Amino acid sequence: MNKQQLASKIWESANQMRSKIEANEYKDYILGFIFYKYLSDKQIQFTKKEDFTDENIKALSEVDEETVEYIKKNVGYFIAYDNLFSTWISKGKDFDVSDVRDALSAFDRLISPAHKKLFDGIFDTLQTGLSKLGETTGKQTKAISDLIHLIKDIPMDGNQGYDVLGFIYEYLIGMFAANAGKKAGEFYTPHEVSVLLSEIISYHLRDRKEIGIYDSASGSGSLLINIGNSAAKHIDDKNNIKYFAQELKKNTYNLTRMNLVMRGILPSNIVTRNGDTLEDDWPYFDENDATHSYDTLYVDAVVSNPPYSQNWDPANKESDPRYARFGLAPKSKADFAFLLHDLFHLKPDGIMTIVLPHGVLFRGGEEGTIRKKLIEANHIDAIIGLPAGIFFGTGIPTVVIVIKQKRKNTDILVIDASKGFLKEGKNNKLRASDIKRISDAVRDRQATPKFAKVVDRDTIRENDYNLNIPRYVDSSENDESWDIYAAMFGGIPVNEIAELEVYWKAFPNLKETLFTVTSAVNAALKVEDINKAITEHTSVKTFVENFTTSFSDLAVFLKNELLSNIITVHISKEQEVLGNDIFKRLETIPLIDKYDAYQLLDNQWEAIKVDLEIIQTEGFDAAKVVDPKMVLKKKDGKETEVQDGWIGRIMPFKLVQQTYLSEELESLQHKENRLLEITATFEEILESLTEEEKEEDTVNDAKDSFVNAEVIKEAKQIRADNKKNKTVKVDKDSYEAKILEVDKLIAAEKELKKELKIAFAALQHNTKTTIEALSDEQVYELLDLKWINPVVTSYNNLPTTVIDELTTKIQTLADKYSTTYSDVANEINQAENSLAELIGDLDGEEFDMKGLNEFKALLHG
Repeated sequence: MNKQQLASKIWESANQMRSKIEANEYKDYILGFIFYKYLSDKQIQFTKKEDFTDENIKALSEVDEETVEYIKKNVGYFIAYDNLFSTWISKGKDFDVSDVRDALSAFDRLISPAHKKLFDGIFDTLQTGLSKLGETTGKQTKAISDLIHLIKDIPMDGNQGYDVLGFIYEYLIGMFAANAGKKAGEFYTPHEVSVLLSEIISYHLRDRKEIGIYDSASGSGSLLINIGNSAAKHIDDKNNIKYFAQELKKNTYNLTRMNLVMRGILPSNIVTRNGDTLEDDWPYFDENDATHSYDTLYVDAVVSNPPYSQNWDPANKESDPRYARFGLAPKSKADFAFLLHDLFHLKPDGIMTIVLPHGVLFRGGEEGTIRKKLIEANHIDAIIGLPAGIFFGTGIPTVVIVIKQKRKNTDILVIDASKGFLKEGKNNKLRASDIKRISDAVRDRQATPKFAKVVDRDTIRENDYNLNIPRYVDSSENDESWDIYAAMFGGIPVNEIAELEVYWKAFPNLKETLFTVTSAVNAALKVEDINKAITEHTSVKTFVENFTTSFSDLAVFLKNELLSNIITVHISKEQEVLGNDIFKRLETIPLIDKYDAYQLLDNQWEAIKVDLEIIQTEGFDAAKVVDPKMVLKKKDGKETEVQDGWIGRIMPFKLVQQTYLSEELESLQHKENRLLEITATFEEILESLTEEEKEEDTVNDAKDSFVNAEVIKEAKQIRADNKKNKTVKVDKDSYEAKILEVDKLIAAEKELKKELKIAFAALQHNTKTTIEALSDEQVYELLDLKWINPVVTSYNNLPTTVIDELTTKIQTLADKYSTTYSDVANEINQAENSLAELIGDLDGEEFDMKGLNEFKALLHG
């Protein structure tokens, strides 16, 4: 299975295993075991590379001091054979929780001095938490055994051309965060926000040969890793990136270290610290040699998503060099304390991004003073308002502040990105198009109505240094207005037609074709079929032709990029190449938002990317591989993994069937449709029964379906009675006739289901053998259908989407004033008169009639 399927499977199983343990806590256990597996596998890889035989590996123990030291020097640690992850698996029923305790304890003893800071205490959270996995030793052993067997299939060997381990680790962190409530914010920045910050930072650093990046509240370390990945696109050697991470909470700090180590980053490029960022600044020296190692940390980029508006202690920090220039944040809100800490560690040509609550933009007091000084010192480059509900555990809207030590321009780019997101469950999520729209705006510093504005410093001074985004960018929808004249007399206001000016500019003379002006302020629609009139207009046809011409060779371009270079295409850079091509094609095409178009590409890209990773890692023939489809099923009250058919590693069964097995597929679908028809007939017959007939045993208690056994029994009796009484014909509307019909349908359904089962099994088998026997040409044909076709089709639909949107807008305008106020008033008047006449026909008690007569008088005004 691919990395996404494997990650999903592990998450589902782990979530079921965790029982009553909080998601935030359980993550430390499973992620800790994944890390231990990584270290074990890495040591085995090293020993095999050094020509250790299997017997040599089995002999690894602390007794052999020379080998221990050799492995420690090269790997950074030593794990005896008895303590290897693979040994735990091989023990089977002999495995015990004590094996884990012994192994983790031994690991701490056997770290090389050079790696002591990186690995020391990294398993403390796991070791102390083992007892929470069960009340007894037996239950703990069972829980751990289930966990290690769950993750044993994660590939961690050096042959992996793509980061399966990193993907799964990140996926699990994200899923645990989604289930951890408010505690999620302590360790996780959503991936999409992380990518946004990475894109902004990596563009600024694109020309550097060596890069140092620092996260002062590192959490899981994902922010640092994403920035490293983005920066690596522009740098010749990814080993020229150095990572600095600081985290207060011990278990979260362990996550940072594990995450960084497992990404294959050189240990010498990882510098981490478990400490209070605000109380104890990054140590300027090696504790072992404070005098000779004094060195202030200055980096090319700082990124952080610190805890929002938390308490801190500003006492006696006036002379702290981090705060001396700008002042101290209030003790109830440490937001600016984190910001100033990050700024202090930035090189003169560096860049930083920090995520904070919106309040930092406009709150007064000490924060207002700091904000003013930052603006006057020309440090704030951009502010980006994110949508609410982006972060797990908090629904508050947040802002990204982009800061530089030195800038040429003195203005501030203000972006309101709060409206661009996708609703996903309880949270909102930035789409790829949202990220690109924001990062492009930061790169180009261009004003965009209702989205971005470059604000000069004088304007900010006039606003008393208040940076609240709505003061500068109004992203709200225009209020709907109603024209009084049109509301009274009908027609369409010409000023509301003018609001569609972007369409009239793109489609010359279309407005005149659709509307006729009836007065200085009003117009009327002069076509009956709006969509037809638009579609057939010359200017619209020209628009469609221009689009078609621009995108005519898109399929050829995509094939050249993705299929012709399938083994060599640079996956991490390819989406940008494809995106730039789409943007170029749209340069002369009006009305189509290039970022919406980019999203169409991204909708397909993730699936294409996964396939490319598999092919480049496993070889082209991976496209011809079929794997068992494993699912979890309950058996004897336990979840058991069983095979449920087959699944193409790359090729979807449905696509192969549609392409090469269409007759068999059509035959199967015909049977499925017949089955649906039988079900519908059952429902029709049931609905036709009287309430009395539904009380018979042939209908279930819920009165929503027949009881098959009773129907068969009753039908048999009806036939016997008919034979006995020599009844020739039964009335088709009678209960008996309906039961006989249902009986026939039950028999037909049973036979059809049997045929379906056989046909489905045969089609599955034929699909499997077809995939395994595919020629290279057929693989390319199928990949064309799977990758290229959906992308091209989605773009070819864009002109139709534009035309449909305009049709809807014009129809809405026409409908808006189609019923005038006088029409409504007349309808009300007629209804009142009719009601008054009906009242006049009534008779009753004296006081009832007085009340009715008063009501009648009111109806007449």
